[in-house]
Amino acid sequence: MSNINLIDSFQEFKEFKNIDRPTVISVLEEVFRSMIRKKYGTDENCDVIVNPDNGDLEIWRTRTVMEDGFSEDDDLEIELAEVHKIDPELEVGDDFIEQVTLETFGRRAILAARQTLVSKVLELEKDEIFRKYKDRVGEIVTGEVYQVWKKETLVLDDEGNELLLPKTEQIPADYYKKGDTVRAVILKVDMLNTNPKIIISRTAPEFLQRLFELEVPEIFDGLIVIKKIVREPGERAKVAVESYDDRIDPVGACVGMKGSRIHGIVRELKNENIDVINFTQNSSLYIQRALSPAKITTIKLDDVDKRAAVYLKPDQVSLAIGRGGHNIKLAGKLTGYEIDVYREAEVDDEDVDLEEFSDEIDGWIIDEFKRVGLDTAKSVLELTIDELVKRTDLEDGTVKEVLSILRAEFE
Repeated sequence: MSNINLIDSFQEFKEFKNIDRPTVISVLEEVFRSMIRKKYGTDENCDVIVNPDNGDLEIWRTRTVMEDGFSEDDDLEIELAEVHKIDPELEVGDDFIEQVTLETFGRRAILAARQTLVSKVLELEKDEIFRKYKDRVGEIVTGEVYQVWKKETLVLDDEGNELLLPKTEQIPADYYKKGDTVRAVILKVDMLNTNPKIIISRTAPEFLQRLFELEVPEIFDGLIVIKKIVREPGERAKVAVESYDDRIDPVGACVGMKGSRIHGIVRELKNENIDVINFTQNSSLYIQRALSPAKITTIKLDDVDKRAAVYLKPDQVSLAIGRGGHNIKLAGKLTGYEIDVYREAEVDDEDVDLEEFSDEIDGWIIDEFKRVGLDTAKSVLELTIDELVKRTDLEDGTVKEVLSILRAEFE
């Protein structure tokens, strides 16, 4: 029989990389049964046989032989006189089985069936891609940049599946053009209007964790465990690690000989500064390690409100806070404590504690300066407006007003 392009279609369908053959066969059978129902009203008395190797199709229709004039449903029954034209040996009550050719349905119905087949198989393909990537969330994937837009970049994996890398999930220093290779972690997978939407990320902590697993065999093998990762993508990251083997130094293993292991990760993250520290249950020691490279003189903990008052020498305050306040922010996220930095004041009879200005400056503003280690008038006046705005969450105008009040004190 002439299958009018359906066999060719089947050859295309069974090449689909993510769909198994039995599934495609069941789809084909369902499409043909739908055609039978449209033509005959029912498919209960029809058998559809699809050859799994080449897609050849056979449709067999069974009707009961009835006495002439007693047939009530031509779709299920056939009169004796009509049957005898084909097979004279059949009697009333016998089953009349005939093969139905595709031409019986007409060219239009067959072309419609082909279209239905294409859409159903594509739908299956999309479902399979969704399931496949849903199970891979958190894994690293490598792809090639196909198109770059303002808010996102389209990346194709090695099977041609589309991955989206939004601008918000890119490291600020990332710059891509068509054909570039990208490594990222699968962040989430959604189904949007029957299309799988696969979002990948280079800013997620999981990406840094997977890079460590690739570079440090001890982490991959489970001898060293990453307890927590916090990041300011492209700027700084802090990684707390712990060893389950007393003979292994977790920090040394992660950094490698002369930094050999961590250098590759730093390059991948566009020179992100990575601090690897030993995890400990001792909160005081943990905070001290988290604020590295600053040297802490004294620390006072409030475990109820999860606050830590940290006292440092004046030359260590800027190290503790870090450029743009990244070091102290990340240390707080890593340890779970709100960290307040205080400088151990060197004796200066002329300097004035900020609390002395509480009648002119709101208390919450004073608290904000103290939070970043600026607790005297001169410590504030030593910094520029831009530096003060960066370190605190204060507006430009507020900072200028405070500086004006403080300068007046010394004039």
